[in-house]
Amino acid sequence: MARSVLIDGRYRSAVTLPGYRCGMRPANAGKTYPFEVYSREQINRLLAAYGRGYAGARDRAAVVVMWRCGLRVAEMTALMPRELDLDAGTVTVMHGKGDRRRVVGIDPQAAAVVDGWLRKRARLGLGARHPVFCVISRPSVGKRWYTSCVRESVKDAGTRAGLTAEGVRVHPHGLRHTYASELAREGVPLPMIQALLGHKSLATTARYVHQLAPWEAIEIAQRRRWDQELTHRQRSLLEQLGPLLEELRPLILNGQLDVGSGIRLAA
Repeated sequence: MARSVLIDGRYRSAVTLPGYRCGMRPANAGKTYPFEVYSREQINRLLAAYGRGYAGARDRAAVVVMWRCGLRVAEMTALMPRELDLDAGTVTVMHGKGDRRRVVGIDPQAAAVVDGWLRKRARLGLGARHPVFCVISRPSVGKRWYTSCVRESVKDAGTRAGLTAEGVRVHPHGLRHTYASELAREGVPLPMIQALLGHKSLATTARYVHQLAPWEAIEIAQRRRWDQELTHRQRSLLEQLGPLLEELRPLILNGQLDVGSGIRLAA
């Protein structure tokens, strides 16, 4: 967790300071990471790690929007109240990557979590001119929430949930990965996933989904069977039955022996 510093008589997270990482070598420099897709059980643990106060309600709703709507972290922090229509179940991203606009759906359960945050948010005196997910601590109440703070929040929640200790790398874009993976698993067509993710190229979505959810290849592998070798006893029994079956074959062909449900002589 980033340290807090005292500024103008108030403690402020160092992450929010301009140039916090200036001159620092990025922790992931030169590293490559696999695409993270979180299970439903992991998501539930992450959500449960947030408290019941104002910050917990905001952070939990932010995670839900990124997971259930597939928003990038910068798209989530830029959302304004007028871009949410919870009654219609829609979220409008006005300025996505490449400054592209798109509209995505939000399910009733996710909308209920967001609505819970909006109700708490109103008690803080925050209105239509403030971002949906904004700073709620003084003296910066109502200002845009830094994406670096969101990343720290999600990472810290992953630690509290015990996910980090299990080797799970918890970060906002992993929630978008999970969204795309779930859509692919539910059979949503690739062009629709492209539109929901806001990708310019279908090829980008195809590569994205293939890396995240190669379900067809997985299911083909799961359907495969391998022949087990017969045991010594099974081989012995087959060798003994061979001559007997040859003797019974004429009776079976003449209809004198019924083998439909057990062996019995025909009437």
